[in-house]
This record gives sequence, structure tokens and C-alpha cells, in this order.
Amino acid sequence: MRLRTVRPLLAVLAIAGLAACTGTPDGNGTSSASPTASPTTSSSASPGTSGSPAPDTETTVPAPSPSAPPAPTAGPGAGNAELAIMVKPSPTETAVNYTLVCRDGLPTAESKHPRPEAACAALKNNAALLSPAPRSKDVACTEQYGGPQTATVTGIVDDTPVDAAFARTNGCEIGAWDAAQDVLGASGGAV
Repeated sequence: MRLRTVRPLLAVLAIAGLAACTGTPDGNGTSSASPTASPTTSSSASPGTSGSPAPDTETTVPAPSPSAPPAPTAGPGAGNAELAIMVKPSPTETAVNYTLVCRDGLPTAESKHPRPEAACAALKNNAALLSPAPRSKDVACTEQYGGPQTATVTGIVDDTPVDAAFARTNGCEIGAWDAAQDVLGASGGAV
């Protein structure tokens, strides 16, 4: 007789213990879990509740999102690059396309560029040449026109993605063009 009474009692205690461990709601919007929270649970309450999170609220901390690789710093790099370069002399002229592939600062046979040695050396000497820091809004650029030329460079330099655009419409852009002229295959705005 005692055995018949003890087994159901143990089953009820086991179910109640399981509910306490998992923090299931007890029917009136509150949790029957212990008041101490684990480090991964959220302690924010939903509006209109008495301090406990809503049953369908995410209670774990999300993983951080992946970030882009840092831009290379100015100065010497490894000199490895795979770039597609497009220079457009003017809006009405056909674009000129180059391919530049460098290993350890030297061009490979795949390069189709007018001055591959100078371009690879420029990238090895300044790994950030095609990834300049964004210009501050308080920097004034001289209002001068250097020509209608535009250029884009896409690819990878020292394992860092590159997507750079160049123009010659003001002093700052002319300066960036001149700094990258070996890579662009153009000298002083002339293509």
C-alpha cells in the first residue's frame, strides 16, 4: 500500500522539479524558475509584466557579427595583389582595362599593365595606397579641375579587399590620383 502512494508522489515531485529547472511558465505569466538568473539569460522585462521576461523572448546572448578585415596601414606591405583596373579618359571615350597581379612586389606573367614593375613596387611600398582613410568632413579641398578622367580599382591587396574609385574633379581627388598613378597606369591625368 505504501508503495502505491510513494510512486505517484515521486512522479509529481519529479515533474515539479523538472518544471522548476526549465523555468516553464506557471500559467499566469510568471516563471516558476528560481529567482537567480544564469549569465546567459536576459533580465529585461516585457512591458506589462512583473519583472520576468516574456515566454517567447530570446534569453541567450547573440554571437557578435563578423567584422571586415582591417584596412592596411600606410607603409610597406607584402606586395601581393590581384587587381582589375579600369581607366576612362572621358565620359565619351572607351575605358582602358588592365590586370595587375603581383607576388612579393613583382609582377607575374598574368599582368596586362603598361608599367607592372612600377605598380607592384608602389603597392609593396605602401599597402594602403588603394585603401586611404576616409576624408574628414572638415577637410577643405581646393576647387580645381584636373580633367574628366575616372578610374576604378577592384580586387585584393595583401589579403584586403579593394574597391577604390578615382577622379580628378578637385584638389583632394587629384592628390589621390597622383599618389596612385603607378597603379592606375596613368601619369598626371594623361592616360
